[in-house]
Amino acid sequence: MHLRVILPIIGDTFIEQIRSEVSAWVSPGTEVDVVSLDHGPASIESEYDEALAGPGILQRVEEANADGVDAIFVSCGADPAIQAAREITDLPVVGGFEPAMLTALTLGERIGILQVLPNVLPMLRSLARRYAIGERLGTIRVIDLPVLGLSHGDDLVDRLVEQAASAVCAGEADVLVLGCTGMLGVAAAVQERLAADGLVVPVVDPTAAAVLWLESQVRMRLTASRTTYLTPPAKERIA
Repeated sequence: MHLRVILPIIGDTFIEQIRSEVSAWVSPGTEVDVVSLDHGPASIESEYDEALAGPGILQRVEEANADGVDAIFVSCGADPAIQAAREITDLPVVGGFEPAMLTALTLGERIGILQVLPNVLPMLRSLARRYAIGERLGTIRVIDLPVLGLSHGDDLVDRLVEQAASAVCAGEADVLVLGCTGMLGVAAAVQERLAADGLVVPVVDPTAAAVLWLESQVRMRLTASRTTYLTPPAKERIA
């Protein structure tokens, strides 16, 4: 199986980190490659950023079609351009939000999302409405760190644990979802810290949820429905 990861940002800052993280989750024998954008934002933290990233993401999706890959992961918790991508490819394609949230829905009643900045809250609430899971979304908590300021250090875990514990103790969440795919490799640490404090709740890693979801779709030979994601009409388009 060949999995293409699209980083919907410019530059190569996260490429090796993402490649390492995804490779740790996929099955033996699955090939992973990672590409970023030639044009777009340095991170996605607003609707404006998402709109700027869209053309570059769709260009990379078209390239993936031509390269014969088996599945595509757009590594962002805001699911940028995912619906449009499904219109132009028969490959399974997901972002970080949908598979993580659908996984979380099987683990508890109220879902709490841990996110980077207040700017992204309207985007995530809109996605929850689109996926018809708004009634199960208990809370979205922010840790006040920008995407480009995320790290693997104790500060990130401390901030996540603080907000997660507050949400659980307030009765707002039974399951936590890391809302940004840049929160790499910390889900287990957050879950363990919560459990040590007597809060036994699952913490869903969006990257893990996405790539395992894609492997499952490929193995089951599933593709997006053409009665939902219709092929765009032929016409002149200038990207």
